[in-house]
Amino acid sequence: MISVSEAIAQTLAQHVDAFFGLMGNGNAYFVDALERIGQPIIEVRHEVATVASADAYYRVSGKLAVATTTYGAGYTNTLTALAEAAQAGIPMVLVVGDEPGTGRRPWDVDQRGLAESVGARFLTVTREDAVRVTGEALTVAWDERVPVVLSIPYDIPAATYSGTETPQHELPAVAPKPSLNEAQAADIARQLLLADRPLILAGRGAKQARAALRALAAHLGAGVATSAPARGLFNVEQPSDTFLDLGVCGGFAAEQSAAEIHSADLVLVVGAGLNQFTRALGHAFSPQATLIQVDLKNEATHDSVTNFYSSDAALAATAILSHTRRLTNESHTATLEARREAASSYSKTNELTQRDPGQEVAPDGRLDPRGLMVQLNEALPRERTVIVDGGHFIGWPNTYLDLPDADHMVMVGTAFQSIGLGFPSAAGAVIGRPDSLPVLFCGDGGGLMGIADAETFIRLTQRGVVVVINDGAYGAEVHQYVSKGLAERPVLIPDVNFAGMLEALGARSSIIRRHSDLADFERWLALDEDGVFVLDCRVSKDIVAPYMREFM
Repeated sequence: MISVSEAIAQTLAQHVDAFFGLMGNGNAYFVDALERIGQPIIEVRHEVATVASADAYYRVSGKLAVATTTYGAGYTNTLTALAEAAQAGIPMVLVVGDEPGTGRRPWDVDQRGLAESVGARFLTVTREDAVRVTGEALTVAWDERVPVVLSIPYDIPAATYSGTETPQHELPAVAPKPSLNEAQAADIARQLLLADRPLILAGRGAKQARAALRALAAHLGAGVATSAPARGLFNVEQPSDTFLDLGVCGGFAAEQSAAEIHSADLVLVVGAGLNQFTRALGHAFSPQATLIQVDLKNEATHDSVTNFYSSDAALAATAILSHTRRLTNESHTATLEARREAASSYSKTNELTQRDPGQEVAPDGRLDPRGLMVQLNEALPRERTVIVDGGHFIGWPNTYLDLPDADHMVMVGTAFQSIGLGFPSAAGAVIGRPDSLPVLFCGDGGGLMGIADAETFIRLTQRGVVVVINDGAYGAEVHQYVSKGLAERPVLIPDVNFAGMLEALGARSSIIRRHSDLADFERWLALDEDGVFVLDCRVSKDIVAPYMREFM
């Protein structure tokens, strides 16, 4: 005989490798059950980190993770990260304690209502159905790309499981992925061939379509761009990459790239959600452009979309490529060859994606963040995974750092517009992709908010980097509201010694006030030493990221 908690743990362990959690009254037996079957939780220090770490783990590995915490305050502490995961379409299971079957206690809350209010699903186990409902949670998470809260009432975790299904039972088959039919794929191909300035925009959901999209773009000599998390998908690697790589689309685009993107008369959007950053608040694309969106969702993600198709990105890209090649004839040859030649010439200069390199020091005597990013981009090894917390500073690493491939930029927080999830996201990324150097960028405001899990990141990371953009302020509020005459004092932060704080937790650190202060860090990189190196960068708050001007 096994307990309800053991039944849940054994069922999950058949399909999941990573469990992020904090033990409390509501999940103590579940955590113990994981420990006993050799799947111990990866301990975090704040409950919000259980979900944020599981979220980042999925983004870099493509594998589902489990988060776990207790009921009440433990559960409500997860809600910011749970809302982010729901809005970003991240599959995961959050195992939580809940009120007993006898009724709500003073410290219990409506956990189902809270989950559903932020877009998550909610399931509750009983002694009889714990295995079946746990399997259902996994299936719903995968099929619907959504976080699922799995609730264990307080009076049954140690009770004997009395169901008939065993934890080793097979999950239901994954629902077939939708795909384009022949007529739809052929119609998209015709429109691409007829377009004067076609653009292919790929998002995080297009990672598995990488090869087909690159081949399609090369055949057309088309412009290509990505959402911020998918940067690197179209890196020019060989002479056959005859497409025009315009970098990131939207508010983070370089000025000349943004103009090229806006000139497109047809935009094929694959696996990108068309959020405010990707659309540059509605200014990224010409109002006359035809927008064709392919996504796993059931409907277009924005009302600017002209034609929407529900399909798996890889299946759609392969079908469109096949029809485009088949439909290409002599009437297209000259146009396509001219585009390819122009794209190949551009790829050698990369002039459209150039950024202002800034100076070493801004007029106020603190570091110019643009010059700092140029230095870091050159110093850091190419194989890097960049994790970015929320805040004004996201405009710097998102625009100045090169990435080796898609999903090497982890942005947990932008969907729900939160800050403070950087350290737990970095911890999840480390577990999900241990063979890539994790480089966390956080602001001083978000860094202080999530500081509890700085210890988690330092403890879990064999070798990593933390870059604190320490500008003594909540930068977004400075540029959005102080610039309009609102009071400045509430958005200022005294200079915090992150170098000292994180050194006390076991990191190595330097305060960076000039580029020459990077020398110790560069020696550490050259010697390939283990540990976490913290760069406490004293940056000017007066340099405005270009994307922020759209909000001012």
